[in-house]
Amino acid sequence: MSASSTFPRRTLFAVSGAGLGALALAACGAGGPEGPKEEGGVTTLEVGASQKPHAEILQFVQDNLAADAGLQLNITPYQDYQIPNTALNDGDLDANFYQTPNFLETQEEEKGYDFHGFDGVHIEPMGLYSETITSLDELKDGDEIAISSDPANRGRGLGLLVDNGVITFADGVEAADATTGDVEDNPKNLTFTEIEAAQIPRTLSDFAAGVVNGNFAIEAGLKPSEEAIVLEEGEGSPYSNMLVCREADKENPGIVKLDELLHSDEVKKFIEETYTDGAVIPAF
Repeated sequence: MSASSTFPRRTLFAVSGAGLGALALAACGAGGPEGPKEEGGVTTLEVGASQKPHAEILQFVQDNLAADAGLQLNITPYQDYQIPNTALNDGDLDANFYQTPNFLETQEEEKGYDFHGFDGVHIEPMGLYSETITSLDELKDGDEIAISSDPANRGRGLGLLVDNGVITFADGVEAADATTGDVEDNPKNLTFTEIEAAQIPRTLSDFAAGVVNGNFAIEAGLKPSEEAIVLEEGEGSPYSNMLVCREADKENPGIVKLDELLHSDEVKKFIEETYTDGAVIPAF
């Protein structure tokens, strides 16, 4: 299975008898706000995730590791960066798996969530993609670049352009906090249009280029190692994706066990053998 493989959702996430969650955007939580509980030797976890690669990784855990660990994963895939945290906060999910530390921090500051993030599982390098150019040298004066509208990924995307010499930030500005107003040097007078991250790969034809999150690049069938004009470095990246739960549940045995499985040798091997084009890199 390659990173660009296409799976019918019902086949991947709703196999009869496999116990996987429905595709609805909200599901009744196994334990609600008080946390999941073990029943009959099995702890059922409602887990939200981005469809690729997060839900695929969780499915591997469900199919190969969960039963022996006394877990049952009901997986709900999302194509949105806001709803999974809302569902977690409301108790419809017991955990979610889709976000990076900087995104979580921004969400907690903006919305008052009280969440806990475990150690990173994998990295999805963010890249600059285009349907019309193949190198930064081909960017023309006044070209329009699409970047994510959510604060964490907006700054990260601008930081990718800074790292590759396209623009510079004003002194003291960190990528995690950057906005377009923090751009100091912009030799090609590029304009930056903020749109929902999931929409960028679908609208690349409307822009000279767009900065695309790794999971959305995978879903769009893009091959980061081959098609990205520039790509984030994986080693030492602060943008590893992690399992997140409510702060009150951070020591819940079922959730702790799921995090352990996500950091197992089996999952590391699965990531390395499945996403062979550099789209997903183990963070442990």
